[in-house]
Amino acid sequence: MFSLPFLRRLALACLLCAGGMSPAAFANGLRVGQSAPDITLDTLDGQHVSLHALRGKTVILTFWATWCGPCREELPMLSRYAREHARDGLVVLGFSLDTPDTLAQVRQVAATLDFPTGLLGDPHVDGYGRIWRLPVSFVVDRHGLLVHDGWKDRQPALTRERLDQVVTPLLDAPRH
Repeated sequence: MFSLPFLRRLALACLLCAGGMSPAAFANGLRVGQSAPDITLDTLDGQHVSLHALRGKTVILTFWATWCGPCREELPMLSRYAREHARDGLVVLGFSLDTPDTLAQVRQVAATLDFPTGLLGDPHVDGYGRIWRLPVSFVVDRHGLLVHDGWKDRQPALTRERLDQVVTPLLDAPRH
């Protein structure tokens, strides 16, 4: 009657909308000011980008999905911000919670973005917990310290104002 991928997306959507879940229950080890847990993005073009290898850069880890309306609104703004600040030492890594059967849609969205994207594969991410609410983002400074824990945001989608408050002060001065 229903396909397995549809049922998986439905189950994940139910989890994302469940109001009784506490973010702390999913990422107890995250502490602003402490080392951010390492994570590796396996990009759609076969590259492997680890957070650890990006030491010296300011990094935004963003988790999204093609079926997430707020994500689709946030991604273009985040892409513009990434493009504007690439020379300032900013790297954005996009982790899609989509399943392999929707890879064509993920590729279509990724083609519009100015940052690498890949499929997360498993919503359980060591150190970050189960990714159950979308969008959710984390910011890591050039020293590898977590400076923004997206689980603590009441409004999970990033805004330009929030980026200017949290991320812009962490960036290198523009190079000429």
